[in-house]
Amino acid sequence: MRELVYYIAVSLDGYIAAPDNTFDAFPLEGDHFETILREYTDTLPAPALAAFGLEPDNARFDTVVMGYNTYAVGLPVGLRDPYPHLEQHVFSTHPRDVPPNVAVHGGDPVGVLRGLKARESGSDIWLCGGGRLASALVGEIDRIILKVNPVLFGSGIPLFAERGYAPVTTTLEASTSFSSGVVINEYRMLHSRSG
Repeated sequence: MRELVYYIAVSLDGYIAAPDNTFDAFPLEGDHFETILREYTDTLPAPALAAFGLEPDNARFDTVVMGYNTYAVGLPVGLRDPYPHLEQHVFSTHPRDVPPNVAVHGGDPVGVLRGLKARESGSDIWLCGGGRLASALVGEIDRIILKVNPVLFGSGIPLFAERGYAPVTTTLEASTSFSSGVVINEYRMLHSRSG
């Protein structure tokens, strides 16, 4: 079965973006980028792929899911189709004007994700943000891969939105540190499934 993987950059104090949804406080260079370009090519938006001359093979991910605020980050620069190499799903409580190859869902994200995960073929599904969607899907997340950056934000968009006290146990499967100060940690979720 395909897995849902929450792969995202995060500050040391647990934020994935600044209060205005920007993330330019994360380091924009460093030795960790070589690993990202090599192992997570599928997660690069189209302009980055073109700039680096890379072709994604969709071996890691062939589908991306995101909240509307995450999708909207590229709109000011005209990026309406950020991941044309992936099947794109955006979750929004309001109707949105998006290109035909970007699906917008206004209903229950859990039902949509279970449908995507149940497909017999394909690679994993990338949850690229944001915190509210991650909280809604916490029971569906199989793995979390955090690019922990050596910076404190103080406030911003949290990794998970408030969801009430409900501990979920994880196990650390891999950890790679870089001289840039970035550490990539991969966790397996150990929660039990129901339904």
